[in-house]
Amino acid sequence: MKCIVGLGNPGRKYRQTRHNVGFMVLEELAKRHGWSLQKKKFNSHYTVETIEDERILLLEPQTYMNLSGEAVKPIMDFYNISIDQLLVIYDDLDLPTGKIRLRQSGGHGGHNGMRSIIDHINSKQFNRIRIGIDRPDLDVAITDYVLGKFSKEQKPLIEESIKRSADACEAWLSTPFIEVMNEFNG
Repeated sequence: MKCIVGLGNPGRKYRQTRHNVGFMVLEELAKRHGWSLQKKKFNSHYTVETIEDERILLLEPQTYMNLSGEAVKPIMDFYNISIDQLLVIYDDLDLPTGKIRLRQSGGHGGHNGMRSIIDHINSKQFNRIRIGIDRPDLDVAITDYVLGKFSKEQKPLIEESIKRSADACEAWLSTPFIEVMNEFNG
């Protein structure tokens, strides 16, 4: 079983904010396939589905970003998901808005949701899709920026990156992640 985790914060207040691009990708996948993340357990909303003969678990932690690992670790244990079958999607301040970057491992890069997952699963060796949200102007606090909504100019770039990220997730179901990286990082 493959597990795709989209990071974000729960609640209407945070919908469509920069920090919630991981949730947006899962919502895109669910919309494409007629799925619903209605199961509620492990401090998460999730679903287990089958596509192309591959079982897939889509997971939106409901712990708030900084505690994401508290949701990811228990569900990985319950479903016996190995680290190489984990894919985490999250926002990245160090990439231009709309740019996506796939990696097989790495640190948290200052992202507290990733820090929490790394700490809870005790590994940095898992697949990830980083979605660029760019850095704010110097007069805007990082917290305010990531919890803010996309500008009119950023929206089309983010919408395209969400679609490409969902495409990459779908490709991973039948293709080794290294090949998916080569295709989508190019």
